[in-house]
Amino acid sequence: MEPTIATTPFGARSVSLAQIDARRLARERPVSAGVNKWDLYSWIRIARGRLGIGERALTVLSALISFHADAILGGRQLVVFPSNATLALRANGMAPSTLRRHLGMLVEAGLVHRRDSPNGKRYARKGADGEVAIAFGFDLAPLVARAGEFERMAGEILEEQRLLRRLRERISLYRRDIGKLIAVGLEESVPVAGSLLDAAEAGLDDPMQGWTLVHARFRGLVAGLPRSASHDDLVRGEAELSRLSAEILNHLEFHSKTLKMSTSGAHIEHHIQDSKPESSFDLETRNEKNGKPGDEPLPDDTPPASPPDEAATTGGGLADRRIYPLELVLEACPDIADYAPGGLIRDWRTLEAAAVTVRPMLGISPGAFEAACTVLGRPQATITLAAILQRGTAIQSPGGYLRNLTARARLGAFSLSPVLAALVRKRRQAEEAACE
Repeated sequence: MEPTIATTPFGARSVSLAQIDARRLARERPVSAGVNKWDLYSWIRIARGRLGIGERALTVLSALISFHADAILGGRQLVVFPSNATLALRANGMAPSTLRRHLGMLVEAGLVHRRDSPNGKRYARKGADGEVAIAFGFDLAPLVARAGEFERMAGEILEEQRLLRRLRERISLYRRDIGKLIAVGLEESVPVAGSLLDAAEAGLDDPMQGWTLVHARFRGLVAGLPRSASHDDLVRGEAELSRLSAEILNHLEFHSKTLKMSTSGAHIEHHIQDSKPESSFDLETRNEKNGKPGDEPLPDDTPPASPPDEAATTGGGLADRRIYPLELVLEACPDIADYAPGGLIRDWRTLEAAAVTVRPMLGISPGAFEAACTVLGRPQATITLAAILQRGTAIQSPGGYLRNLTARARLGAFSLSPVLAALVRKRRQAEEAACE
């Protein structure tokens, strides 16, 4: 039988009113109540953030629980009394000082109580019947008393995680849909009007330029989502992307319906040939020519110009044709994955497939991209296109910008290494700022 007296900590350790109240709750728990100790540990592991304990403290708690012989924690005898040496071995060889510190954390969190003996040693005395009559060590009764609280807390956290996963899934689907719907609008030369544009933008001389504005709006919404987004951030982002996706889809469906109503079988072929005032190629080329010369690279995007070598000046192409690791490219330019099949880039082939979708969205003509492939090499040109996409609205004329980089590459004055390094550095700085 456990003693009914209250045992305070041995030595210089103090006791608080909160600990006294926790002892009362543990003492008043129904003796018949019991809970599976590993289910209990699983709930605490899920709720460790709210309880204020870390993974090392969980390791110590797991070791303490393992010293209770039964799978069910219940009854009156819930004191375990391993020595520090034995407990450290079961806690994966934890250092003594670390063990003591995390034992103190468990006590402060109200998960266990100290039942110290007069000399501070941990031991048990048996009665005449061979049963433990009194034990000094760590009392696990608070775990049983708070089992319902831990289970409820773990359930809430799991539900929050499930909701966050669903929101992230929906956001990923909206990002994929919007990207491909914009590509359809560009490839089919669908003019932009109505709710997709602001009043100030509705008066564009060329309606096709509206897709560039819609894409910029899309990239702005994506950029506004923090990497470690909260539930409220995800709800807001999901609502905005849902609204934009519905607007684009309705616009394309209305345009398709209008075409069908305004044409007959005898005029379908004529309409297909003549309904477009200009081809996608002409639009992209004009956008490149009208590009502003102020589209300069980020700081450190390009190394100082060096004297061109013989190969560069005689049409030999770019001197730097290094193949960069795909992992580095995706770390620097993660947005390109939104346009890959399934939203996942597994190899260079899927990266190039995503670039085929992105190119017309950025207003880059096939000629400009093929020229870049000739000078830079197709993998390097694909990486350059991904980098242009990543920079978003910072580049006003992507087509003209790519032609400028291609011209510099012919002179040996352009390298992708500083470009990727700058984008990786920018991402990491943004992540650090979000964590502060």
